[in-house]
Amino acid sequence: MKKLFLLDAYALIYRAYYALMRMPRVNSKGLNTSAIFGFLNTLEDVLKHEQPTHIAVVFDPSGPTFRHEIFDAYKAQREETPEDIRKAIPYIKKLIEAYQIPVVQVDGFEADDVIGTLAKQAEKLDFEVFMMTPDKDYGQLVSEHVFIYKPRHGNAGFDVLGVDEVLRKWNLKTVNQVIDLLGLMGDSSDNIPGVPGIGPKTASKLLAQYGSMEGIYENIAQLKGKQKENFENFKDQAFMSKELARIITDIDIDFRG
Repeated sequence: MKKLFLLDAYALIYRAYYALMRMPRVNSKGLNTSAIFGFLNTLEDVLKHEQPTHIAVVFDPSGPTFRHEIFDAYKAQREETPEDIRKAIPYIKKLIEAYQIPVVQVDGFEADDVIGTLAKQAEKLDFEVFMMTPDKDYGQLVSEHVFIYKPRHGNAGFDVLGVDEVLRKWNLKTVNQVIDLLGLMGDSSDNIPGVPGIGPKTASKLLAQYGSMEGIYENIAQLKGKQKENFENFKDQAFMSKELARIITDIDIDFRG
């Protein structure tokens, strides 16, 4: 079986760094190596136990992406990358290259979009694809042959999430509705505003009834009270939020299996 692992670098690096926050690893030169140590442990675990035939590590680029052109305040609330992580990144990249694993980064696009594009291309070439990330946004990409490989809290292993698991988690009918769900409820970690007053349970309920954000607006007369008012007043924001939540799968990049 052709088995591709795509690692969401920064998500895993941040996770590794904060997992060791109470007991940081520091070398003799005073460099905090927690992120390096934790990330490489994760990489070794994947290589040993999953034995992928193909693997790549995907990084976010520095600077703005196309989403900032849609919404200036996208991710504006995020703090600067911790200095310890910033210093660790060059070492992590060198170590990945020493493993002869490709490091992939595309200017103007987030790691999500690069992983989404590579996953869909590899799927067409009969690969089983595992997107290694704790990020819920990737739920929109899962299919019969594309899965989320999600780290559990602590050192408790990983969960593999396919179509059934994603649909069950959010009480949805199709994985495409993940985009609508994220657009409706917003995402504070990315500063995606969504529709005021709409949380995950209400979003799931509305999507079960109307199918999509477009379906909600086609039947907006059926809504009542403050909820109807918010949908009317924040229509542009709602559709902008859906666009921000959508992972691009057609970047100009080629997967070579």
